[in-house]
Amino acid sequence: MTKMISWNVNGLRACVTKGFLDYFKEADADVFCLQETKLQAGQIDLPLPGYHQYWNYAEKKGYSGTAMFTKEEPISVSYGIGMEEHDKEGRVITAEFPEYYVVTCYTPNSQDGLARLPYRREWNAAFLAYLKKLEEKKPVVFCGDLNVAHKEIDLKNPKTNRKNAGFTDEEREDFTTLLNAGFIDTFRYFYPDAEGIYSWWSYRFKAREKNAGWRIDYFCVSDSLKDRLESAAIHTEVYGSDHCPVEVVLKS
Repeated sequence: MTKMISWNVNGLRACVTKGFLDYFKEADADVFCLQETKLQAGQIDLPLPGYHQYWNYAEKKGYSGTAMFTKEEPISVSYGIGMEEHDKEGRVITAEFPEYYVVTCYTPNSQDGLARLPYRREWNAAFLAYLKKLEEKKPVVFCGDLNVAHKEIDLKNPKTNRKNAGFTDEEREDFTTLLNAGFIDTFRYFYPDAEGIYSWWSYRFKAREKNAGWRIDYFCVSDSLKDRLESAAIHTEVYGSDHCPVEVVLKS
């Protein structure tokens, strides 16, 4: 079995003061992916014995950023999606393993007033093209904060959020397009009708207490990996960020 975890830590230095290392040890994942590390090189020294560490930093300080920690050393690791206009914010790391690629992604938020929605749609198309290119060589597991609640079941208050970042028709359609291109939303594969299970809650309005959340963190896999899916989970019991970790387990 191969266990993978993905977590938007909303600032790793802050998360480390809130129990990150305890959870990391307890999870004992084979691959552990982070988004929104909010770090520059040299700003943290994480003691993770038994893991190889890979980091992608945004040019802008204290913003975005991703990391991947792996027990098995990958065949190769790359940063970004190979397009300069999309690779300044440290949003993607790809690790190649013998049987598949693992990609961690922090998808750009469309922002208040949807100021960045046009850019977000360009990103969505470019990221999908990138995944399909990888798939020409071997199947793909990708995870991260994809900044979209796909269906009404994926957020507490769909009616009042129709025009808000993460639940616009455009973002939802783009995610449908991605799945239709040959990928599986692993949580929905196992739990098609599960309601009230979310991965992000606003820090405002006591949202987590009230479970007024959104499911915007995912593990998706190439259709060809369907038979290897063992389980998927969302760890709503884990605190330390405004997001909680998500998980997938693949059969060996």
